[in-house]
Amino acid sequence: MADGTMAVLMLIFGFTDMGNNYCGTDGGCWAVSKEPPRLSVSAGEVVQRHAKPATETYMRYDPGVNYGPFGQAAGVSFGEKGEIWAGYGGTYTIRFGLTGLYAQFHLMPGLYFDNGGFDLGGMFEFRSGIELGYESPKGWRYALAYDHRSNAGIFDQNPGIETVQIKTSSPDRR
Repeated sequence: MADGTMAVLMLIFGFTDMGNNYCGTDGGCWAVSKEPPRLSVSAGEVVQRHAKPATETYMRYDPGVNYGPFGQAAGVSFGEKGEIWAGYGGTYTIRFGLTGLYAQFHLMPGLYFDNGGFDLGGMFEFRSGIELGYESPKGWRYALAYDHRSNAGIFDQNPGIETVQIKTSSPDRR
């Protein structure tokens, strides 16, 4: 799934959920809801495409304000060869009953600086993906994450990269 598949799935699931569970309620389709903000840290490796395997560290902040079924997130990642990506976008979470298991999709446009590392074809790059994990009763999350980064063909070159990461996040209950 080395393309925007996860972004498309996020939008399909999210807008279907919105139509079934939000539109027609007092709050409307984009009803505002809150949950604890959370800070995530993950580390992993570039695994496919034209890039050589390399490590990456990624930090993300979810402010805890949702509009309809969609959350928000801001993130920044650092590659081992000096690459930096920073962006802001949306999330959609599916919870599997009371098990603590969840899946979360994300779609985040952002800016990419190769700094002499892997060239993704331009400064404007999209990050989309999925994390599958477990949320503890105290709100800590532990997950395996996969994402794809590319410029969606808006620049002449669009090599794209994929990463697989181990992720943990903690709720901010201040």
